[in-house]
Amino acid sequence: MPTVSRSRVVAAIPEHVWDVVASPERLTEWWPNVQRVEESDGKAWTTVLASPKGGKLLRADFSLVASEHPRRRSWRHEVAASPFEHVLTDSVTDIRLEPVEGGRTEVRISEQMGLRGFSRLGGGQVKRAAKRKLERALDGLEGLFA
Repeated sequence: MPTVSRSRVVAAIPEHVWDVVASPERLTEWWPNVQRVEESDGKAWTTVLASPKGGKLLRADFSLVASEHPRRRSWRHEVAASPFEHVLTDSVTDIRLEPVEGGRTEVRISEQMGLRGFSRLGGGQVKRAAKRKLERALDGLEGLFA
């Protein structure tokens, strides 16, 4: 299973970053391509994503895997019966927050993906796309606290 990680220090204390990453409703503010969040009860939610090519809207369901206030938040992309099923068997996103001197926070986002079928042969390409997505997510978070 390929795993991709990216990290960055943002200018906010962990509690303030936690308030953003622990709320599925706030994904529209920082997570790439999220247009809106629906049916969120905090433990499961649906995002509506704009495809970067052509603007087609896709729905993606997620469920909470772990939540350790204010240090860790993990969720699973429920890929079964979704448009992503032909590429992925599983996908888990993990966010870790560590305090840094000066009232800042190191944010580390990791994504572990199980690739299906022929997509296993393009693991390098999938990892590069995941790296870009995580960098854009960190850009979004950083922008909220600039």
